[in-house]
Amino acid sequence: MQSTPFSAAKLDTLLDESGIDLLLVTSKHNLQYLLGGYRYYFFEHLDTIGLGRYLPVLGYVKGHFGQSFYVGSGDEAWGIEVFPFWPERISTEAWTSTEAARIAGQYVRSLGIKAPKIGLELEFWTANAWEKLRAELPGATFVDSTEVLEELRAAKTPEELDQLRKAAAAIVDSMVATLLWLREGMIETDIVEHLRLEETSRGLDYDFTLIATGPTFGRGPSSRRIGNGEIISIDTGGQYHGYLADMARMGVLGEPTALMKELLDEVSSVQAAARTPIKAGALGGTIYNFALKALETCPHCADMHFVAHGMGLIAHEAPRLTASGPIPYPDKYAKRPLETGMVLSIETSLKHPDVGFVKLEDTVAVTDSGWEAFGDWGRGWNQPG
Repeated sequence: MQSTPFSAAKLDTLLDESGIDLLLVTSKHNLQYLLGGYRYYFFEHLDTIGLGRYLPVLGYVKGHFGQSFYVGSGDEAWGIEVFPFWPERISTEAWTSTEAARIAGQYVRSLGIKAPKIGLELEFWTANAWEKLRAELPGATFVDSTEVLEELRAAKTPEELDQLRKAAAAIVDSMVATLLWLREGMIETDIVEHLRLEETSRGLDYDFTLIATGPTFGRGPSSRRIGNGEIISIDTGGQYHGYLADMARMGVLGEPTALMKELLDEVSSVQAAARTPIKAGALGGTIYNFALKALETCPHCADMHFVAHGMGLIAHEAPRLTASGPIPYPDKYAKRPLETGMVLSIETSLKHPDVGFVKLEDTVAVTDSGWEAFGDWGRGWNQPG
């Protein structure tokens, strides 16, 4: 019997605290984590096929990981053949989410657990799969297990940190290369396409780009042409082996003006202040305390915005530090100590009507005695030529 690539003891403790008997995991990021990096290549980007949808299911039984099972698609034996993983009971017959739920329900019934309490990631079940699962398991109670799995992933292993370190480096190198490539008259959509190619050439799975040029604040790639003397803000995300880097850097076509330098210095000062309290054992909320105190001293504070959030296999994962950020969730970790291996995205932005959108976003990992910033270069005014 193989061992699990995660801490089964920690997961069992979390399930005990939640009163959950078993998990049925369906999200790609949690499946990757629990299966040691496995992602079925055939459905890497698109989940739909025919009239159905790919819905892989990993069943994990508290205290008995040897009873775990996996339900995959009709051709997934190809993927498992080249990436074997630890569950011994495997089905590769489910071409639809309904069929995946039916097979998962059969596996659960075979366990003989009377009236089980089952944890699901409720955001990741289709309506018809949910109906089929309840029909298969009429005596079961279903609860949401999203936060249990986030808690399990919150502190990253050295191997995960290395993946995030490489992702951040590739993202920043791609942004800097793109900013140095810029020339007057280039269109935003063409700039984004060049950035995409820079990222994929460095082994990243490209996700998105937010871009703003000149004195504009709209961040969707448009047909606007950048002019001489104007700034450009690039905020982009890409995955390296499933681990996400999301960072922002600035460029200017020509020499930055005194005002431009002042604005970026203000943003940089808030970014630096946010890092000051970071170390294992410090309360997560102190990051906001330090950052907002520094922001209030900035001459352009009325036009500035700060946010910090967890990073890993997804954006805005644990630790979650604020309940008033752009993505709605409770600030569960604001009053809890940071742990070694937690990874944070720290971002400060500023909107100036004459200059435009100025932003830095950095990736910072918590260490025993402080922090380590990944891809921590290109944070000034990047100038072509």
